[in-house]
Amino acid sequence: MKISKQDALNWYTFFSELPEGEELLPVQQEIALAVLSQIETAVETENERRLKAIPNLQSLDGRTWFVGDPERFPYGCRSCLTGTGLSAVRRTNKCNLNCPFCYDYGVLKQIPAIGEELWEIGGGKYRIEDIDLLLRISRKPTGIAYVYLEPFMEIGLYGPMIRKFADAGIHQHMYTNGTLCTPENLHMLADAGLPELRFNLGATNCADSVIENIRLAKTCIPKVGIETPMTPAFRAAFMEKKARILGTGVDFINCAELHLNENNLCNYLGENMYIFRNGYLSPVSSRRISFEMMEMAVRESWGIVVHDCSNHTKFARDLHQRAKEGGWFGSTSYGSELSHIPYEAFLPILSDPEFSFMEEETFPEALLMDGLIL
Repeated sequence: MKISKQDALNWYTFFSELPEGEELLPVQQEIALAVLSQIETAVETENERRLKAIPNLQSLDGRTWFVGDPERFPYGCRSCLTGTGLSAVRRTNKCNLNCPFCYDYGVLKQIPAIGEELWEIGGGKYRIEDIDLLLRISRKPTGIAYVYLEPFMEIGLYGPMIRKFADAGIHQHMYTNGTLCTPENLHMLADAGLPELRFNLGATNCADSVIENIRLAKTCIPKVGIETPMTPAFRAAFMEKKARILGTGVDFINCAELHLNENNLCNYLGENMYIFRNGYLSPVSSRRISFEMMEMAVRESWGIVVHDCSNHTKFARDLHQRAKEGGWFGSTSYGSELSHIPYEAFLPILSDPEFSFMEEETFPEALLMDGLIL
């Protein structure tokens, strides 16, 4: 159904006013999904046009796009998209910041603890002394990532675990907001064998202290990058401090498409939104900022990799991981993290006179006959 934009606005206005928890009729679900498809098609068509206009664009087997020297493409991302998988290693359930784009915004104090002296890996709980057994029995991953929430809250615990994986020849990378970095703990990570550290520079709106910590990290850790959701606030702060940020010697910038869930959606209501393959919900502006960053990197010869870490990339990541695990053709766990379609979130884009559907049809007469006319 190529529903018209006006009909889409009428229906989503109606759906947004229904009592909480009221389920749509099957035919109304068809309408709701048709609207999402129309929005996604229009957004993806424009994204494809912008992507193709980026000079010297490169692809990683059609799974993601980037600009810059392929040899400098972050190995953690290569492991994730083409290797034997990327296992998350979790230890810290606390953070010292409260970022509006965080998946756990508003519920940070409700995050369960992993457990004393325990690490969560692949859904299981392990002590450091269990890792040798785990590596003997399980398929060794090409890479692992330290996430959840801010590792530097208890960074002193990470050295022995990093050494275990380094001795096993497994690539490791860690995410941090960068505020708690010191010369001492950065050198500790380097001595333990951490090869890659990623800074979420948007967490502090490009704070000078964090930029300095990126420079410090680059003096002792082989690969240092920036990975942060692309938001207008980050773009503005980055542009103001671009020369200083690039002057740190940073190796890459992963431009993450902002992914919204029921926790952080409230911070972005009013922006034009779309849903990718009935899964991740994102502001349209986020990936457009990624394109702008990539174009700028080529035009100004930044000399680093700038990576379009988009919803498409995460879609491809999941397909790859399911295939590596022996899943059937088409097996995937990619999907929405929302319990229902947030209809009110799409009213701005459906009301935007600058946004158009690619193709529109008259509302099906059969549905009108079913008494579904508004």
